[in-house]
Amino acid sequence: MLKFGTLAIAAVVLAVQLPAQNPPKPKRINRAIELLESGQPIYYTGGRGGYDEGRKMASTSADYINYEMEHGAFDMKELRDFMRGLVDGGPTRTGHRTPAVIVTLPILGKDAVSMRGNYWVAQQVMAAGVHGILLCHAEDPEAVKILVEALRYPFAAKHAGLNTGIRGNGSQNFASQIWGLSPNEYMRRADPWPLNKNGEVLLGIKIETPMAADNAAKTTRVPGIGFAEWGPGDQSFFLVGPPVGEGRGVREEHPAMKAIRARIFKEVKAANLFFLNSCNESNVLDMLKEGVMICTGGDTPAADKGRAYSKRQGPW
Repeated sequence: MLKFGTLAIAAVVLAVQLPAQNPPKPKRINRAIELLESGQPIYYTGGRGGYDEGRKMASTSADYINYEMEHGAFDMKELRDFMRGLVDGGPTRTGHRTPAVIVTLPILGKDAVSMRGNYWVAQQVMAAGVHGILLCHAEDPEAVKILVEALRYPFAAKHAGLNTGIRGNGSQNFASQIWGLSPNEYMRRADPWPLNKNGEVLLGIKIETPMAADNAAKTTRVPGIGFAEWGPGDQSFFLVGPPVGEGRGVREEHPAMKAIRARIFKEVKAANLFFLNSCNESNVLDMLKEGVMICTGGDTPAADKGRAYSKRQGPW
């Protein structure tokens, strides 16, 4: 019988003889786009904070991080530090340099005038090296259009329905370091997908008010938008009233809420956009069967259950 020491030596010899497994080779910078492009639903988690938080979240099992700036402080240094933390804490288990990061903006898509006066906010956020933006209260199609144009470079391929992009020189310097690209390569790839099939930027809109729902047929068809959600939290303020203790799920069952979700879902699917909805372990399969492609709970059993259902391959 072999002694423990002999077994240990044999194991070491065997390990040396076996070829080392190569780390995963990502197909894209943006993991979320990579999965959606392959027909896989994706799951996100929330993020905030600076460098230390970024280092910790580099190991998330979520497919992307939703970085909240709608109601939190608009702190660009903190966002840049967060992105540096992701780089230093990476690469991810899928081999990506960082998880994809999509930021909710503090500016709202209520009208063209306010968007024209505030698109610099979106440009500053993109210059921090993030991978996408989610526009809240997307009520005006012209405001959504201005946002898309503000995030495209002037030399990006022209597209019907959009004016020439207005993103400026210098915005590529820090962002390209986060993406691990040369500045010139960054500018070629920092364009909305699927408008640009090689683009790495994912833009979304929140159709989260009755006014936004009335214009959903137009806002969802603005070129450059990739996904949309119905924003049940804000919708319920308009349609149900002030919270009085009942859970969010109860409010979503209100007839007016169910009706507006159905209207928005129909328009989002008709525009060939991906639909985002909150998901939990008890409803995630029903959501996927309905056609939801972006879910909450990226670090929860709900995501594990969903990935198993869609036969997700790879590290997770």
